[in-house]
Amino acid sequence: MYYPIVRKALFQLDPERAHELTFQQLRRLSGTPFNAIIRQKLPNKPVKCMGLTFKNPLGLAAGLDKNGECIDAFAAMGFGFIEIGTVTPRPQAGNDKPRMFRIVEAEGIINRMGFNNLGVDHLVENVKKAHFDGILGINIGKNKDTPVEQGKDDYLICMEKVYPWAGYIAINISSPNTPGLRTLQYGEALDELLDAIKIKQKELEKKHHKYVPVAVKIAPDLSEEELIQIAESLLRHNIDGVIATNTTLDRSLVAGLKHCDEAGGLSGRPVQLRSTEVIRRLAQELQGRIPIIGVGGIDSLVSAREKIAAGATLVQIYSGFIYKGPPLIKEIVSQL
Repeated sequence: MYYPIVRKALFQLDPERAHELTFQQLRRLSGTPFNAIIRQKLPNKPVKCMGLTFKNPLGLAAGLDKNGECIDAFAAMGFGFIEIGTVTPRPQAGNDKPRMFRIVEAEGIINRMGFNNLGVDHLVENVKKAHFDGILGINIGKNKDTPVEQGKDDYLICMEKVYPWAGYIAINISSPNTPGLRTLQYGEALDELLDAIKIKQKELEKKHHKYVPVAVKIAPDLSEEELIQIAESLLRHNIDGVIATNTTLDRSLVAGLKHCDEAGGLSGRPVQLRSTEVIRRLAQELQGRIPIIGVGGIDSLVSAREKIAAGATLVQIYSGFIYKGPPLIKEIVSQL
């Protein structure tokens, strides 16, 4: 397979530069006969979740295609669903560069991107141009300069704009790279946010004559007590799904490796076990009443099966995809 050669070349570059070059090429291929280079024919393995039917249980996690630029290219690779974003109401540049670092020995990535994106209006225009006929998730967040206590307003603005185009909407309250964002996972702040989101969802359902499910994305760095409280809040507010998990601040498994002390969220193989533990504990609390989308360190068929055995209905990949490429999609979907 060609990907090991491509990866070797890309890994000579700064990670963000490699990402930009890859996206340039994917945009060029999309809609042309050369799309066959990345197209993979995979078996149809439909899964029902959140009232929707997904082509197969493997999705692309948010964070890779922040602006919805390459939806059709990722669809050609065989993903059952694609989650784009995180997007904010207004465009923002994100944190200073460099802000992404590979930990190759551990097949991990540290990023402190800071929700760099071109704004929700730009993303919606890209979605309108896409031809993907699968489930498209749109992940939304708040602008960095919006005070945390006013954060819910940013989520409601984004909901209003993406609702007609989304298969489901993901509420990102767990990125470690926007100051104060993770405080929205706790207590009154979480209840106030979820209450506002459910009111807006009901209003938009009536306006657009369709129900778009809402899933909340949580962090892996939560205590058992915090996980129980979050599960109770999700149930109390009738949230449609939970995405577990985002990146971690824990560096114990990469200690001593190059870049291990860089600030930001760690993804990839080092978060695999913790993410699965969170899924297992959530599943015990939720008892099947809210489905779980498992993400965090999936880099093989076995690690995908572990997430599902722990209680996930669907799974997503990001860092594993960077390290293994499109063959990972085929390996998982064909045998899951």
